[in-house]
Amino acid sequence: MMTAQAHAHLLDSLPPLRGRVQADAVLGPTTWFRVGGPAEVLVRPADVDDLCAFLAALPLEISVLPIGAASNLIVRDGGVRGVVVKLARGFGGITVEADGVIAGAGALDVTVAEHAAAAGLSGLAFLSGIPGSIGGAVAMNAGAYGGDIAGCLDWADVVTRDGVRQRLSNAQLGFGYRHCSLPPEAVVVQARLRARPGDRQRIAEDMAAIRAAREASQPVRARTGGSTFRNPPDMKAWELIDGAGCRGLSRGGAQVSEKHCNFLINTGSATAADIEGLGEEVRRRVMAGTGVDLHWEIRRVGVPGARPEEVA
Repeated sequence: MMTAQAHAHLLDSLPPLRGRVQADAVLGPTTWFRVGGPAEVLVRPADVDDLCAFLAALPLEISVLPIGAASNLIVRDGGVRGVVVKLARGFGGITVEADGVIAGAGALDVTVAEHAAAAGLSGLAFLSGIPGSIGGAVAMNAGAYGGDIAGCLDWADVVTRDGVRQRLSNAQLGFGYRHCSLPPEAVVVQARLRARPGDRQRIAEDMAAIRAAREASQPVRARTGGSTFRNPPDMKAWELIDGAGCRGLSRGGAQVSEKHCNFLINTGSATAADIEGLGEEVRRRVMAGTGVDLHWEIRRVGVPGARPEEVA
């Protein structure tokens, strides 16, 4: 926990905000893993103008961490220092156009897919298989079921750390596999996703098939954060993890999913240290057995807390 004195000092350094400001804000229950310490300060800007003005006046030595639905995130047990920016109601708008969708960063991926489907626009059904929001999807070039953000994004509006709103093209964002070259501490606020006219029935069938595939193969009802590790070139991370004997491996309240072993789950009592420590043990065993270095797909932020339990 941060001290009350530290909170007071940081709050005194913050510029005005029309949205909400909260010190020592609990983050764990808002993440899909349901673990983690507090944010030193959590801000929820009212809209883009509010965010721009806030960041423009915020002293540059204060760190800024934007978070979305926190579906692909481990917040460490010691919490997050500085300012955490969470985009809420003022960033969830969706506008459907003849050949695409403009979505606020706070809009859920599945909601964007549903809007596109209702308008008879194809090419965005893959979003229905990705938990999280559009801002996070852009920031990590999220993808699944044959599609990814890089393949459909025209542009994204971001607010840089100095409070300037910029429109960046697909090429300027430098997409790679589960990667996007955003400016440091920039906040994605809106994106345009390209689509094309299609058959509504076929689109609905595609989305239903994606939902069924997720239900059948992933622990979607567990406290999890989605795919833990990126797939190495021409390999599947889950096959490497399974081959290393890690299916069902546990550490404290964290466990490698029996259903899909590239998912880590909180069985109910896990700490962030349990989950991250288990992931590192999986990486160690895969490296020892295959020589392949798995890279985290889940983002890990904040200050480490207690020592994790031993692996069982």
